[in-house]
Amino acid sequence: MTGAKTAIEWLASVAPDPEACRWEWERNPLGVALLPAGSAWDVLILPGALGYATLDVLTRVLDRPGPVLVDFGDARMGFFVPPGTAARWLGTGIRTAGAGTWIVVPYPGRSSPGGVRWLVPPDGSGMLTDPALLELAMHEAAAGLATENDAYCRRISDSDH
Repeated sequence: MTGAKTAIEWLASVAPDPEACRWEWERNPLGVALLPAGSAWDVLILPGALGYATLDVLTRVLDRPGPVLVDFGDARMGFFVPPGTAARWLGTGIRTAGAGTWIVVPYPGRSSPGGVRWLVPPDGSGMLTDPALLELAMHEAAAGLATENDAYCRRISDSDH
């Protein structure tokens, strides 16, 4: 099977009715379906700036992280992690989607006319981002963003004088 086809099967497998999920993806003009988190994966949702910086760190240490979604306007980014992660996550400012929650998931392999899109699409293998590695990448990303912010504030302050 092709990567997109196996990704579709993997994602749809969590739906209460996988066939209805595939039907919805095919016919929904936005190319999205609502899927339950918590059985095959959870999602950690980071603010956009931190998410992009974190993804940059992850892609420097991994060949390929697990699937990553981004919302319209790049305000939030969702990293797919193993089920159960959301229940144990303690990070401040990070939203979680785990058991009992649903997320909007775009059709893999097709661009959507807006809304949620894949930055790292699923490949159908079920590979997820390791939460410990994700946490370390977030810390490194946050430190980098803080350093950039401090440098920017110093430049602004210096230009005022």
